[in-house]
This record gives sequence, C-alpha cells and structure tokens, in this order.
Amino acid sequence: MTDTSKIREHMEVVGADGVHVGTVDKVDGQRIKLTKADSGEGAHKGHHHYIPLSLIAEVDDKKVWLSANSDVAVTFEEEKSDPV
Repeated sequence: MTDTSKIREHMEVVGADGVHVGTVDKVDGQRIKLTKADSGEGAHKGHHHYIPLSLIAEVDDKKVWLSANSDVAVTFEEEKSDPV
C-alpha cells in the first residue's frame, strides 16, 4: 500500500500516462481533494473534485501518480458543489 502521509498540498496529481489530472488541496478522509482552481472542465469547473485514495499507485517528492490513465481517472472523480 502507498504511504499517503507523503501527500502534500499543491502536489501535482497525474494519471499513469503522465497526464495532469489536478492539484492536491488536501487529503480528506479516503479521498484527495483537488484544488478548485485546477479541478474539472467546462460545467464541472469552479468546485472541488475528489479522487479516491484507492487509485494512488505511487507518491514521489513532487507528484501523486494514479494507477489509471488520466482519461479513466477523471471518471472516478467525485464532485462537491460549494455553497454560494
């Protein structure tokens, strides 16, 4: 199992294919909360998205690597609309 304690704010989250998925805001329970500014596209932009910790393959000094390619990983994202 990957040591999730190595995950830090502002680390880049990338798919197994090396494509950018988002930027870590924080670890929230069993999920990575992505920053609002770098989370989602189009109508999904402007609120936080979450990636399950179960998708993490590796954490190095600068990046969180997922076990799925970026196009697949985004299908696992959970959304949370922030109150206005």
